[in-house]
Amino acid sequence: MSVEKNQADRNPEDLAITIIGAGPGGLCMAIKLREAGFENFVVVESSEQVGGTWNYNRYPGCACDIPSHLYSFSFDVKRDWSRPYAPQPEILEYLEGVASKYDVLKFCRFGHFVERAIWDDETSKWSVHLDNGETIESDVVVSAIGMFNNIVLPAIEGLDDFEGTKFHSSRWDWSHSLEGERVGVIGTAASAVQLIPEVAKLAGQVHLFQRTANWVLPKEDDPYTEEQLEFFRTDPHAAAGIRQAIFDGIETGQAFYDATVRGELETVGLAAIDVVENPDVRAKLKPKHLWGCKRPLFSNDYYAAFNRPNLELVTEDIARITADGVVLSNGEERKLDTLVLATGFSATEYLSAIEVIGRKGLDLAEAWSDGAQAYQGVTTAGFPNLFMLYGPNTNQGSLITMIEWEVDHALAHIRRLVTDNLAWIDVKADRQAAYNEQLQKDIESIEAWADGCNNYYSAPSGRVVTQWPKNMSAYRDMVLEIDPEAYEVASR
Repeated sequence: MSVEKNQADRNPEDLAITIIGAGPGGLCMAIKLREAGFENFVVVESSEQVGGTWNYNRYPGCACDIPSHLYSFSFDVKRDWSRPYAPQPEILEYLEGVASKYDVLKFCRFGHFVERAIWDDETSKWSVHLDNGETIESDVVVSAIGMFNNIVLPAIEGLDDFEGTKFHSSRWDWSHSLEGERVGVIGTAASAVQLIPEVAKLAGQVHLFQRTANWVLPKEDDPYTEEQLEFFRTDPHAAAGIRQAIFDGIETGQAFYDATVRGELETVGLAAIDVVENPDVRAKLKPKHLWGCKRPLFSNDYYAAFNRPNLELVTEDIARITADGVVLSNGEERKLDTLVLATGFSATEYLSAIEVIGRKGLDLAEAWSDGAQAYQGVTTAGFPNLFMLYGPNTNQGSLITMIEWEVDHALAHIRRLVTDNLAWIDVKADRQAAYNEQLQKDIESIEAWADGCNNYYSAPSGRVVTQWPKNMSAYRDMVLEIDPEAYEVASR
């Protein structure tokens, strides 16, 4: 049989594909696969619905910190966001609507967790093992679990001894009322900044345990008027224009590598703290690291909340947790009814959060012993036909915008499996190593990221594995075309 006949005989439906995760990445991959004629795929989702982080994170005040006209798919621009920074319920509703509109729900397997994925060198296929004992045989695996999947619990003595109500901010217990309660919140990053003002409105007393003061900048977030919404709905170019303006603003205003812009933002951030009336509290809220060393935060209500008499900022270290409260390093104790752990996610694990075995028995955890690494954020050496969305070193600007380009890049590889009659594609180890060597040099040149603060960007080795050190356009241009010389391939 000729090569031409082999190629003609292979069709998109011959390729079995497993997508892990039904968040924005998984949904975008599913939609683009269908658009390209690939329908032999399944989306495995551990929860009972789509949405990913916007499904799990339902705490009070939860909202996007990227303007929503850009934090949405380019192929389905929502014209009537209620406000510039949409709240969680509206974002989840958007994602649910997209899943329904593009008819990808029928491909989803909800309530199933992927425990491991194992590559077979002889068959050139992946075996994807689910928590119910089922195994899915796949030619291709797409990881859409991203960064924010495994929650982090603080390593504090006595955490399991607390007998009151306790939960992580991303697993908010809405069946439990905080009305009049004594509430402790551990953590002062993104979720805490959003939930604290709301919790303080309900609770009798709130103790916020701060390890590090963060930069929290105000944002232009007045709800759109009905007149504005009607304009967005009737003018097909209005929302697209806002979207482009947001994109341009992010691209030209990156304080990470522009010291002038960073200085301007720090001035704005320090001015925002001035709303706090108590001078001692003001001083404790002032960051000691450069803006951008940690994830930038945005809120119009956070600092003002400290003028409430029922909100206490606690900066002493926590010594231990007891059955009914928190004991500080100076011996003081705060009695609590409810403890909220706003301690974020293990953002540096990526796909190594599950067991993945590649070519010749290579364990992904071992391959990433120095920290998660990929080639252009999508492929990783030794793991054929495996594509990652929002993978290592792709955190920049709008997550959904970056995801779309990653999906297009992964889809180009998947198409090659059919058009070039390939059994597998795998990035060359030396090309990945060279790419990451330059990437780390670019990262090291960014002053803010070298400021030594404690952030989620770095693996235990100290290697920054989350951040993309250039603007979004540079990433788009890089992944637009595939360099065939960067990959090993095997014919069927």
